[in-house]
Amino acid sequence: MASLIIGIAGGTGSGKTTLARKLMEALPEQKAALIEHDWYYRDRSHLTPAQRSLVNFDEPDALENDLLLAHLRTLKAGQSVSCPQYDFATHTRRTAVRQVHPRPVVVVEGILLFAVSSLRDCFDLRIFVDTDDDIRLLRRLKRDLTERGRDVESIEAQYYGSVRPMHHLHVVPSRRFAHLIVPEGGENAPALEVIASRLLQFIGPGTGPDVS
Repeated sequence: MASLIIGIAGGTGSGKTTLARKLMEALPEQKAALIEHDWYYRDRSHLTPAQRSLVNFDEPDALENDLLLAHLRTLKAGQSVSCPQYDFATHTRRTAVRQVHPRPVVVVEGILLFAVSSLRDCFDLRIFVDTDDDIRLLRRLKRDLTERGRDVESIEAQYYGSVRPMHHLHVVPSRRFAHLIVPEGGENAPALEVIASRLLQFIGPGTGPDVS
């Protein structure tokens, strides 16, 4: 069976990662694989820390989209791939990679997935997570403080300097390419149940989704 490639996009803090992970939990373990677009940020180890702080990480070219596209095509052809891993604290690529094996369903999540035409066309199903701006900002603030070792000043500077303008330039326009719009992402239990049920039908007989 050829892989069904699903893209889940939306603004920072929209809940797309939660939706992707809850979908994974709702599907049989050996039937689905998850890839994060964030893994494909370009390595900045050749830059000084000061130079790295000036990089716009919120535009499509900040990521190796061609590599992700190649990996998705490889998975669709039934072969495994070695996905890069990224260190957000240093803005460098780790030496370790993550092996992802072909599965009937491959879920890919990321802010800018639908902003790159060649990448966008690779998805059999495109889901856009739509969440209010104030909720997204609070979620991003909490994440960057607790998970990425950032301080409030640097988060604020990046948000107003690149995150917010790039959201309106790249992310918002990409919404029109979605097949499905899901408000609130992983917190939208009815939408999660419907999507998971359809994916289980695609996979074949099995247990029903657990969306609790």
